[in-house]
Amino acid sequence: MCCEIVIATPGHLIDVLENRYLALSCCTYVVLDEADRMIDVGFEPDVQKILEHMPVSNQKPDTDESEDPEKMLANFESGKLMFMATKPPAVEHLARSYLRRPAVVYIDPARKPHEHVEQVFLMSESEKRKKLLAILKQGFDPAITIFVNQKKGCDVLAKSLEKMGYNACTLHGGKGQEQREFALSNLKPGAKDVLVATDVAGRGIDIQDVSMVVNYDMAKNIDDYIHRIGRMGRAGKSGVAITFLTKEDSAVLYKLKQAILESPVSSCPPRLANHPDAQHKLGTILTKKRRGETIFA
Repeated sequence: MCCEIVIATPGHLIDVLENRYLALSCCTYVVLDEADRMIDVGFEPDVQKILEHMPVSNQKPDTDESEDPEKMLANFESGKLMFMATKPPAVEHLARSYLRRPAVVYIDPARKPHEHVEQVFLMSESEKRKKLLAILKQGFDPAITIFVNQKKGCDVLAKSLEKMGYNACTLHGGKGQEQREFALSNLKPGAKDVLVATDVAGRGIDIQDVSMVVNYDMAKNIDDYIHRIGRMGRAGKSGVAITFLTKEDSAVLYKLKQAILESPVSSCPPRLANHPDAQHKLGTILTKKRRGETIFA
C-alpha cells in the first residue's frame, strides 16, 4: 500500500523506517519545517538519519539534467526544503552536507526588536509578581502575552492572575492540540485577555492583536527573545515588550543590550548598560592591561 504524502515527527518517522513499515526509496521531496528548532532541541541526529534514507542521484549539480524536473523524477533525485525562522551555524552545516547548490529564500523576515518599544527591569525573583501586577494595572489593551520558561510556572502564574481578577489562559507543552486551540480561540475581548505561555507560543503560532509581551522569565537565548516579542505589533501595529531580568540571566545580558541599543524607539536602562555581564560577549577572554600601555578601541 502506497501513500503520496507522509507527515511525521522525526522520532516516529525513524521508528517506522527502522521497523520497515515505510521506505523512502521513491520519495522525491522532504520538507523540514522549523529545522532550526529541531536542531536546537537535539533532533540533529534524527534529521540526519531521515535524510540518509532518501534516494541519492549521481548527477553532477552543474549539468542541465540535474536541473530538469522531469529527469529528476525519472531518476528519483530527492529535493530537500528547510523552513526556519533563524539560520544558525548547525543548520548551515546540515544544508551543506545534504544539499547541492542550496538557494536561500527569505520570506517575510522575522521582525527585529527595534520595531517595538522595549523596557527592561532588573530585579530579584521575589519582586517579579509585584512588578507584573503594577504593569497590568496600567491598562494595556488585550491581548497580553506573558512568557515563562517552565510549564509548571505557567499554570501557577495563570491561577494567581485569575484569583486577582484577570482572565488568563495557558499554553505550554503539556497541553494537547485541542487544549491549545481552545486557549487561543478564547484569547479575545470578553473571554480571556491574558495568555501565560512557554516558548511553545513563541514560534509558529499566530496570535492576533497582541499589544504587550512580558518576559516574566527571560528567554535563554536572544533568538527566542526576538521570536517572543515578534508575537505583537503585527500588520504595522505597535507594541510594548517588557522583560524582567535577574542574576540568573547574566549569560544573555550582552546580546540583549546590543539588541536594545539598535532600537530607535527604546533606550537601554543604565543598570543594564553598565552591568558587568553586559560589557562583553559570553566566552570573551579578557587580558589585563600592562602598566603604561595604551589600548585603542
